[in-house]
Amino acid sequence: MLNMNKPTKAFRIASLAALVVGVGAYFIGLYNAPMALNEKGYYFTIMLFGLFSVVSLQKTVRDKMEGVPTTKAYFLASAVATGSAIVLLVIGLLNAELLLSEKGFFGMAFTLSLFAAITVQKNVRDSQIQSEPISVEPQLATNASQTETTTKVTAV
Repeated sequence: MLNMNKPTKAFRIASLAALVVGVGAYFIGLYNAPMALNEKGYYFTIMLFGLFSVVSLQKTVRDKMEGVPTTKAYFLASAVATGSAIVLLVIGLLNAELLLSEKGFFGMAFTLSLFAAITVQKNVRDSQIQSEPISVEPQLATNASQTETTTKVTAV
């Protein structure tokens, strides 16, 4: 594994604050938006879908970088989900009857939220890696001095 520094407390707080601000602003804007409830549900679902998909994609990419086995199918599913969330938001905003400034607001809050979710997930993972103890001694699969016991099963 590469030599990584633990993220600083300031960076972790800033990342979390960006996520809270982005998601909070998006949902407050959505609550106050002059649109039907079904449209609000669409944008709400797109945000949740986007957040999950970028975290999943980032984790898969990070696993690959660290040599953790990952499947191409899951990587592809995560990438397609991330792209789909972004495309669905863009299509929704292009067709929405909102002011251009409102469309820009939703786009920027969405982008900030996705980026912040990736950063928060990275910080959590980096913090966990740094706090795990590193074993210097190799683990032996079997010990010759241990005796194996077997149980015989008899048919009745």
